[in-house]
Amino acid sequence: MSKKTREVLQGILYVLPSTILIMIFSIIPIFMNLGLSFTKYNIMQPAQWVGLANYERMLSDPYIWASLKNTALFTLITVPIQTILALLLAAVIAELFHNRFGNFIKSALFVPVIASSVLVGTLWSIILSPTGVANDLIKTLGANPVNWLGGKSTALISICMATIWKNVGYFLVIYFAGIMDIPRSLYEAAQVDGATPIQRFFRITMPSLAPVTFLVVTLGTIWSFQVFDMVHTMTGGGPGLSTVTLVLTIYNTAFKEYNMGYASAIALLMFLFVMLISGAQKLILRGGRERD
Repeated sequence: MSKKTREVLQGILYVLPSTILIMIFSIIPIFMNLGLSFTKYNIMQPAQWVGLANYERMLSDPYIWASLKNTALFTLITVPIQTILALLLAAVIAELFHNRFGNFIKSALFVPVIASSVLVGTLWSIILSPTGVANDLIKTLGANPVNWLGGKSTALISICMATIWKNVGYFLVIYFAGIMDIPRSLYEAAQVDGATPIQRFFRITMPSLAPVTFLVVTLGTIWSFQVFDMVHTMTGGGPGLSTVTLVLTIYNTAFKEYNMGYASAIALLMFLFVMLISGAQKLILRGGRERD
């Protein structure tokens, strides 16, 4: 056996365990889900082939359209805000608090990240309850209390606030690592030329962090489309259909209605949406880099 052949076999053996796990827990379930989406299946009885009936049902299902609208709105609110907040906080800490105090701020903001989503949702439900801290502050300012989780116009916003509070620390750490990777000589040269901190941020920091921003936006978008724990804990999808999301609809369809075939079709729809959005983000970022 030649040396090159041995190296190839060694490389295959190194990647084989992870490849097998990915196939078992990711690739194969996707194809199983695709097959189930064309059936009527309730776990207790054998699956019955129904063709495109599940997809035709989605076109007129008000839950699907409400889920799509709420999930898209949730994504459009949370992703830009948590991305901008994380970037600004990372830049400020790197510029002004590159010391123990800055490390304390990063650690404090990272605590919600490692906390359970159910715990965070419960905490924010208490804060935003009619007798919670948020309404106490509003009363102190002389305004009327807000029905945060019971109002159709405020329930989704409340979930967005809780989600941003939980996620921003994670993206802050990613951005901070990216800023630390930028050569210090660029900032020193700009400072010698008389550039202000704001100018250095827009001319050096932001362009250098373009790949990091793509990662942050992509992860934030995927997480937003997968939101479930916070919604289930804080509102359960209500009031009405104002906070129902795609994953919550999949959960209710699969484990409350026991309609696994229809749930699989909805899951495939969500998968396609995430893939399309991630691809669009990549094309937009690539186009921006080519223009630069």
